[in-house]
Amino acid sequence: MEKIKVLIADDSALMRREIKKILESDSAIEVIATAKDGKDAVAKARELRPDVIALDINMPVMDGLTALQHIMMSDKIPVVMISSLTQEGADVTYKALELGAVDFVSKPSGAISLDIDKRASEIVMKIKAAARANKSVLGLQKRDNKTVKKHSTIVPSSLFSKNKIVVIGESTGGPNAIMNIVPEFPPDLGVPVIIVQHMPGTFTPSFAKRLDKNCAFPFKEAEQGDIIEPNKGFLAPGGLQTVITGNKLNGNITINLTKEPEDAIYKPSVDITMRSVLKTYKGSDIIAVILTGMGADGADAMAEIRKAGGRTIAESEETCVVFGMPREAIKRGGAEFVLPSYEIGKKIVELIKG
Repeated sequence: MEKIKVLIADDSALMRREIKKILESDSAIEVIATAKDGKDAVAKARELRPDVIALDINMPVMDGLTALQHIMMSDKIPVVMISSLTQEGADVTYKALELGAVDFVSKPSGAISLDIDKRASEIVMKIKAAARANKSVLGLQKRDNKTVKKHSTIVPSSLFSKNKIVVIGESTGGPNAIMNIVPEFPPDLGVPVIIVQHMPGTFTPSFAKRLDKNCAFPFKEAEQGDIIEPNKGFLAPGGLQTVITGNKLNGNITINLTKEPEDAIYKPSVDITMRSVLKTYKGSDIIAVILTGMGADGADAMAEIRKAGGRTIAESEETCVVFGMPREAIKRGGAEFVLPSYEIGKKIVELIKG
């Protein structure tokens, strides 16, 4: 079996050496070259045609974002950003995702992370996933630049289990895919929207702000005790599980944030959130969506929701960066509709209004 050929770009010789050691600890990966800055990375990418590039952001001569743009314009090679950026630089990371990076890994303790081995399994997993990425969808998302106007009217929540809800799960490639969907929601959509994205807690606050900017109704990172109401959007925070619970006495449906189960592979987990929605809402009141991502998180819950009478949508392979999660949902019977990302927003509105 042919190995995954990787180019590492980082201005630190120590980091290049340590990342190479991590990657080559997996027999399926071969590091074919390293680069000391963005200009060097662009030249070697063009010459060597690696399967994946591990790219730092802060580098001399040419930074990682500029190098990423060159790579996406001419070579369309899957890129995983490996950077020291934390909350202050989360917007830069999102810019990298918008420019076409498949995924990102945060260095645990700054630009020179002597403890980079803490991220070893994550780095290997994401490089392998990037090698399977759909190159035809890499690069800048083509969205129309229509103005999204906020709606100030507050719609009172309905009685317990009487109103519909939209719940969306996503992973690798999700931040771009969802931006083809939320701008399609009108200010009077009439239902709440919950999004679960596999992402560390450091980055979910900035992602929630991006969702709010692109959605006609308010979107926020979910907090403990938030009341689920129509025309409001909630993003599951990273590092925790977002569980939807109902109170039959006062009719409120609220968000409960928990660390349980401790052994969950994903925090947040799409399966956990979707199953909590199914316990709280009638099946026929649920519209569940699974977008691009590796693995199978959400696939079982999608099948359960569909069996209970819910409407379910999986993103089709043509627009998925990684067709893992949607493929598993389809295989398990959890997808009533299979659509490209640019058609999903309109379909959700149609199912709600219809």
